[in-house]
Amino acid sequence: MMKHKEFSIPFSGLKQGKHEFEYTIENKFFESFEYNEFNGADIAIAATLNKMSTVMELELHAQGTVNVNCDVSNEPYDQKINANMELAIKFGDEYNDDNDEILILPHSEHQINIAQYIYEMLVLAVPIKKIHPGVLDGTLESEALEKLEELQPKELKIEKEEDIDPRWDALKKLLTDK
Repeated sequence: MMKHKEFSIPFSGLKQGKHEFEYTIENKFFESFEYNEFNGADIAIAATLNKMSTVMELELHAQGTVNVNCDVSNEPYDQKINANMELAIKFGDEYNDDNDEILILPHSEHQINIAQYIYEMLVLAVPIKKIHPGVLDGTLESEALEKLEELQPKELKIEKEEDIDPRWDALKKLLTDK
């Protein structure tokens, strides 16, 4: 995994208040984390760091698309991404990121790298089951869908009344809703 220096925010030189940062995420960002589920990516990240005297708040907002393969037809399509994340940053004796919402940095730190948080937010924003919009509305035509249609179980044939065992007639009499 690469060090993502462009995602480091040096907060020690910033004044108190809100500071905004913008990033563009492409597929090479995910490849640096050895994540190869996306064919392509075009995502805009807006990061807002609110620096206060004893704590900082980081808000991340992502909007864009990732190109993924459909789980049903294996056809590539663009999946929209819209994600938000909030993180409180406190200072303590040692680094601790056990809590998803609170990050504790040592007092000696002077910058924070947000690449890992961006990566996790974006990967979790993609649905577990990725289905091409054309599959949902029936407009997509592909060999995989045709083969699935062909192999789909046929409707069960309803048995004729004559073929039913007469012992079941006694149980049918017990049904009150017929």
